[in-house]
Amino acid sequence: MGANARARRDGGRDAPRVLLAYISQAPPRDSWYGVREGTEGCGLEKTMAGVPEKSGNGGDGGAEQEWQEGGFEENDITLKKQTAEKHERGTPAPDLDLQYETAESTLLMVLKNNSATKGADVAQKFVKLLLIYLSTLLTSAAPAHGASTQRVAGGLTLGGLFPVHARGAAGRACGQLKKEQGVHRLEAMLYALDRVNADPALLPGVRLGARLLDTCSRDTYALEQALSFVQALIQGRGDGHDAVRCPGGAPPLRAAPPERVVAVVGASASSVSIMVANVLRLFAIPQISYASTAPELSDATRYDFFSRVVPPDSYQAQAMVDIVRALGWNYVSTLASEGNYGESGVEAFVQISREAGGVCIAQSIKIPREPKPGEFDKVIRRLMETPNARGIIIFANEDDIRRVLEATRRANLTGHFLWVGSDSWGSKTSPILSLEDVAMGAITILPKRASIDGFDQYFMTRSLENNRRNIWFAEFWEENFNCKLMSSGNQADDSARKCTGEERIGQDSAYEQEGKVQFVIDAVYAIAHALHSMHQALCPGHSGLCPAMEPTDGRTLLQYIRAVRFNGSAGTPVMFNENGDAPGRYDIFQYQATNDSAHSGGYQAVGQWAEVLRLDVEALLWSGDKREVPASQCSLPCGAGERKKMVKGVPCCWHCEACDGYRFQVDEFTCESCPGDMRPTPNHTGCRPTPMVRLTWSSPWAALPLLLAVLGIMATTTVVGTFVRHNNTPIVRASGRELSYVLLTGIFLIYATTFLMVAEPGAAVCAARRLFLGLGTTLSYSALLTKTNRIYRIFEQGKRSVTPPPFISPTSQLVITFSLASLQVVGVIAWLGAQPPHSVIDYEEQRTVDPEQARGVLKCDMSDLSLIGCLGYSLLLMVTCTVYAIKARGVPETFNEAKPIGFTMYTTCIIWLAFVPIFFGTAQSAEKIYIQTTTLTVSLSLSASVSLGMLYVPKTYVILFHPEQNVQKRKRSLKATSTMAAPPKGEDKEDPK
Repeated sequence: MGANARARRDGGRDAPRVLLAYISQAPPRDSWYGVREGTEGCGLEKTMAGVPEKSGNGGDGGAEQEWQEGGFEENDITLKKQTAEKHERGTPAPDLDLQYETAESTLLMVLKNNSATKGADVAQKFVKLLLIYLSTLLTSAAPAHGASTQRVAGGLTLGGLFPVHARGAAGRACGQLKKEQGVHRLEAMLYALDRVNADPALLPGVRLGARLLDTCSRDTYALEQALSFVQALIQGRGDGHDAVRCPGGAPPLRAAPPERVVAVVGASASSVSIMVANVLRLFAIPQISYASTAPELSDATRYDFFSRVVPPDSYQAQAMVDIVRALGWNYVSTLASEGNYGESGVEAFVQISREAGGVCIAQSIKIPREPKPGEFDKVIRRLMETPNARGIIIFANEDDIRRVLEATRRANLTGHFLWVGSDSWGSKTSPILSLEDVAMGAITILPKRASIDGFDQYFMTRSLENNRRNIWFAEFWEENFNCKLMSSGNQADDSARKCTGEERIGQDSAYEQEGKVQFVIDAVYAIAHALHSMHQALCPGHSGLCPAMEPTDGRTLLQYIRAVRFNGSAGTPVMFNENGDAPGRYDIFQYQATNDSAHSGGYQAVGQWAEVLRLDVEALLWSGDKREVPASQCSLPCGAGERKKMVKGVPCCWHCEACDGYRFQVDEFTCESCPGDMRPTPNHTGCRPTPMVRLTWSSPWAALPLLLAVLGIMATTTVVGTFVRHNNTPIVRASGRELSYVLLTGIFLIYATTFLMVAEPGAAVCAARRLFLGLGTTLSYSALLTKTNRIYRIFEQGKRSVTPPPFISPTSQLVITFSLASLQVVGVIAWLGAQPPHSVIDYEEQRTVDPEQARGVLKCDMSDLSLIGCLGYSLLLMVTCTVYAIKARGVPETFNEAKPIGFTMYTTCIIWLAFVPIFFGTAQSAEKIYIQTTTLTVSLSLSASVSLGMLYVPKTYVILFHPEQNVQKRKRSLKATSTMAAPPKGEDKEDPK
């Protein structure tokens, strides 16, 4: 059974076995290139002449076919068009279709797992076997995708990968021609080869050739094309097999052996470079990309033969993070086109922003490779779920950028989003054409570059006559000048203008140099300089190639590539780091309106990035001609005296919480309470000393107490003076002169205490307060208690016998009074010894809810309870005296003072019952120091005034104004007194008269 039949039977289920079967029946290796070229090797040769060969023996004999120069041949163009159309219609041979798909899918699976299999000899050998198998299938099939390969002969051949065509649709590999990204870049490589080969100081005697491939912007198709780079390495050269097998048995014209590609320039898209790099590294072929920027390609363990003359997206992402931070944004969203470029770029941005801190990602949205209708409207709706994240970091291709802007306009959100675009946006006009108002204010970055004047002169002079080496140039000509070339002698489209061949680029069509032209030239020169250094080291003094460089060792060449350092086509240094990356240098642009019209706007340079950002913020102009940078923040900055209360899981979102009460803002995340002796500043950003207050002589609160005290002292002094002057008169003697003087002394001390309570606290004042606050009341109530008790005992004793009770003499009364008062004195002296008096500033007393009203109160070290304790003993004496006054209320008023004393005690109790709730009820008041002091002093003065007024003012009045009543009355015996106190049996009442 033949191999084809076995492959069809297996249906791809056993790829390795099919692979080994085909290896044994592989076609002759010399036929690989010729058959791969399809019918062009069997009836039409499409290989073209290269640039003129240098002097010396380094060339390989020139081109395989020389096109006649001079004169425009319409038949030549027609022939090329027929060939391209034939190729588009071609399909692989039926017997090979299933086998090719099986082998390709197996290879892709292995390549995508390259990082896991790297270093395993068995895996690498298996991949190489698959590559051999695929090459065999490719050489045995008619071309499926048309003319996709161009050769330029030379002693050393460089590979080139360019997206000459866009990705095809509806199952087609290739789509529309890409004039700038495809043809411009390809011509840049041809231009660079011309210059290198024309430079006698660079690679003397060695001419560089090229094998240029169209990737059609598709990674799988590019992999298929790139297999031709390794054919010579798989099969080798010159074993005598020169026959070429052609479909249909047609005789071959000639066989074209595969060139040995020493290095590859390309590819453009990162996804294509990744796919190709996985193959080239297996065969040690160095690769230098001019446009692939995915950070993944910096992994030297997986892509050790890959280098690039453009900086990776990790640098670009760092520049974008720096831009975002410089604008004061901390909350942004990201948009990425599906694929290595977009996803890797966003991943790098997210990683760098996380490490740098201060920037949070609201949403990361991926645009599908093939978006469904309405997909971009859905993207805008998702972005509006976090409306505060106005900054949009976008790593997307041109088509996706344009459709995002269109969806923004449809959503009526023009001016809302603040775009920060990667180099895929750069300074291009195509993504924003007719959408300038939506793109207004967009900040974009581009690798630092310059327009190459020499290339402009070269490309603008290209024509159909002098550029026949570019097999895609005819198609470019039609696209560029919007005309049609003849096909089979007939007009292809009657409505299209016929090309004359006399059109000129830049005159009959618009021309602007594509942005990556500089990097294509630098990539070619980097390889040329590396080959030159390698040639000088391996072939010293030898013009042309020496045996040491035939074949050229890829690993050795890679070392020289990584070591190159020269000034590139734009005058900037070209070099590589250990990962093969070029240094990051970017220009920063902003799309701004000119003449107040968005449609006449343009990209303005506003800064640059080279390890450090230099951004001219003042030059930025935003939508609505605003100079102020718009905000893109999850939360607005907190005000003074507010702390950030972070939202869990979102470090850039917070709620602002006021540092209220006595707290102040320590930092942006913390509030702390001020020390006890301080209060916060009005904006709560710090603390300040709390002002001190006390009851002063001029305070309104002190007016009434001082007035009562002064009047009371005057009245007391008057009474004492009167009693002293009339000391031996009946009224004074009847009042009990000794106890009266003690009582009046206590009243005087009560009035004097008011001045101690108003005086500024100090050690002496505080000691006096402790001593005299309770001493005056104690003396007063001790004297009243002793007097009331004497009266009560006399009349109680008189009821039982005529013998007088003990301890009723004046001396006994004084002893009892001073004994009772001594307890107060002893207690106060003990307190003074245990806790020496001093003044304190109480910051808690007036620590009001509003810190602005807070005050520190200067007072003695007496708490409310200790103050009441000073008066507690006096209150006990007062209550006891009241009890005896009640008991003695029945005593005839002619013989005692029981009733005035009783009325005095009743009134005093009422005063003190009113004092207690007022005193303790105002403990939390901001005016506590004033209210309590005033209440206490007034209560004391009133109680003293009641005693003075009830007991001594009437007597003084009689003594002073009715001296006729101050006479000796008839003495009554104790028996008579007793008889009056106890009426005779059977009588309800005795008339005291």
